Amino acid sequence: MRSLRARWYALADRVDAATPADRDRTVDALRALAILGVVLGHWLVTALTTADGGLKTTSPLSLMPWLAPVSWVFQTLAVFFLVGGHVAARGHAAARERGLSYGAWVGQRLSRLFRPVAAVLAVWAVAAAGMLLGGAEQQTVHALLRLVLSPLWFLLVFAVLTAATPLVARLNPLWPLAVVAGVDMWRFGPGAPAWVGWVNVAAGWLVPYTLGAAWSRGAFTRRTPAALLLGGGAAGTAALVLWGGYPASMVGVPGAAISNLNPPTLAAATFGLAQCGLVLLLREPVARAVRRPRWWAAVGLANLSAMTIFLWHQTAMMAVTTLGLLAPADLPGLHTVPDSPEWIAARLLWLPVFAAALAVCWTAFRAYEQARRPRRGAPSRAVAGSAGPDAERAATEEMIAHA
Repeated sequence: MRSLRARWYALADRVDAATPADRDRTVDALRALAILGVVLGHWLVTALTTADGGLKTTSPLSLMPWLAPVSWVFQTLAVFFLVGGHVAARGHAAARERGLSYGAWVGQRLSRLFRPVAAVLAVWAVAAAGMLLGGAEQQTVHALLRLVLSPLWFLLVFAVLTAATPLVARLNPLWPLAVVAGVDMWRFGPGAPAWVGWVNVAAGWLVPYTLGAAWSRGAFTRRTPAALLLGGGAAGTAALVLWGGYPASMVGVPGAAISNLNPPTLAAATFGLAQCGLVLLLREPVARAVRRPRWWAAVGLANLSAMTIFLWHQTAMMAVTTLGLLAPADLPGLHTVPDSPEWIAARLLWLPVFAAALAVCWTAFRAYEQARRPRRGAPSRAVAGSAGPDAERAATEEMIAHA
């Protein structure tokens, strides 16, 4: 144990030394926190229970509505779009200064996003076919595929907004917020067409994305604008939930008449404003934390594999759940109905097991995200890997420093 700790400290010190002095570590930390929130949120509010010999998806939020505040902590997509808008706007401006074409810039941005997606789709296409041929219940296969594929909408929206960065980077966030409000008034009124709500899939996430672009231009150098976002967003969300008929949960709940996420509602947009205001106010404490080499190394490594973690965390949970079916009885917190505090306690004990399974997925598939052309004069990843652990660590530090 002491040897592992010493090796980690040594690696952390080298990563810290390899990081450019002008790199904004806070941005990386906020992205890592956003991904961590999504992962833990899914693991806590998604349950696969045994039903009719198969697996059925349910949620403790539908059976224990008093857990809604959990979604306020772990629904962190607005933070991810905030960081995405900030990084994309800043990166596009830097690319223009270097004379890089739009096509080259957007190709670089999207390639890292979609390489790991291809791996997930390929693996699950084979897995689904194998389960059906092996006699698995269609309900079980459908439930598993839905959990795997449903988060991909988020990446598609993120890719579209990234590609549209030159057009939307200077858009005032109040404009997409007004669109969300108008769409909600229309779709919740009598005779509204079913499709109109899906306009908010773009407009709703454009709100934090354009806030991030404004951040890149120095809009939040003072604390007052961030405080106004926090206060106004929180007050607006509370009013919409208490008097506007919007659900308190900020994630979808099976069986609920309205979901705040599918598609995003005005309550989700105002909640995102509050969330963005909060993290912008916390930039200084976060910056102090990631100036410490150990914290920064953890953040840097997490950012190298952010999409891998996001794409495979549901697979990790499902792998543990399906393997648990080999037990002679349903395992508490894994297969049992999520309708009691005992289920919550049992579920918390399963989180380290899910994390271990995710580590296995990360080991197997991280290369699809981290693959990149070596810089001129630098050894390739294959050469670095064959040269031993020291060279592999050096390659990792290089990627963190220039990610």
